[in-house]
This record gives sequence, C-alpha cells and structure tokens, in this order.
Amino acid sequence: MRKSWFQRFANAASRATGRPLTFALAVIVVVVWAVSGPLFHFSDTWQLVINTGTTIVTFLMVFLIQNTQNRDSEAMHVKMDELIRAIEGAHNALLDLEELEDAQLDAVRERYRKLASQARASLASGGRDIGCEEIEIADAAETAGAADAVQARDSKEKHETAR
Repeated sequence: MRKSWFQRFANAASRATGRPLTFALAVIVVVVWAVSGPLFHFSDTWQLVINTGTTIVTFLMVFLIQNTQNRDSEAMHVKMDELIRAIEGAHNALLDLEELEDAQLDAVRERYRKLASQARASLASGGRDIGCEEIEIADAAETAGAADAVQARDSKEKHETAR
C-alpha cells in the first residue's frame, strides 16, 4: 500500500524532529540568536525574528504531531480490538469502544470501576479477583439513564448474591 505524500512527509518529519541532533540544532539557533542580541542592540526586529520563527515552527509542528498521534492511536485501537476479539471469554461489546457517546462510555467505565472494587474486596478477604460478568452497552437513546441502570443492576446483583 502506497502512502500519500503527506503521510510520507509527516513520518519523515516526525522521525527527524524527534532526534537529539534536531533538538541540539534548535538549542544552537536559540543560543546564536541570544548571543547576537548585543550586535543588534536587542532591537524589536531582533526579537521579532525569534518570535516569528518559533511561532511558525510551533504552528506547523502541531499538525505533524497530531497526525502522528492520530495514526498511533488508531493503530493501538485496532490492535486492542484484535486482542479482545481473539481472547475467548473477552467481551466483544468492548470492540470499537472509542466510538461510543460519552454517556455510554461513562456507564461502561463505571461498570469496570465497580468490578475492580469488587475484585479488590475479594482479594482483601482472601478470595480471587477473577470473574467474567457480562457487560452491556446502552443504545444512544438509553444513555440518559445508563449510569442509573448500571447502579440498579449492581444493587440487584448484590441483593441476589446475599440470598
């Protein structure tokens, strides 16, 4: 698969700017600028040169860094999705979790926080922390009460376990 010109450029720029030599070059530029201050009588133009240069570099680097971060994040999500898919007993409902609405994601996160709390309590009492309870991901229409539904279900499970 052939990469686009921007992808090739972004990869090369990301590799180049992340090297110690590039950092050293940037430090040298700043030192040369600072040392040249007395030569230019610390003029407004002298200050404008460094301000303009660093602003332009920063502005462009933001886009390159974001591109690299987006690619890395997407690759990590695909790898995690594959691990979830391939492991028997894993919840396939967690595949593509990053695409959920915030309320849905909060409900799933709260469910896992409760599972972690239960596991720690089980370990503290000499038990095991292994369990595979089912999880549910609410539809977008149900997200308003998703956290309440998780809480009610947990309460019901505790009540049934106590019997």
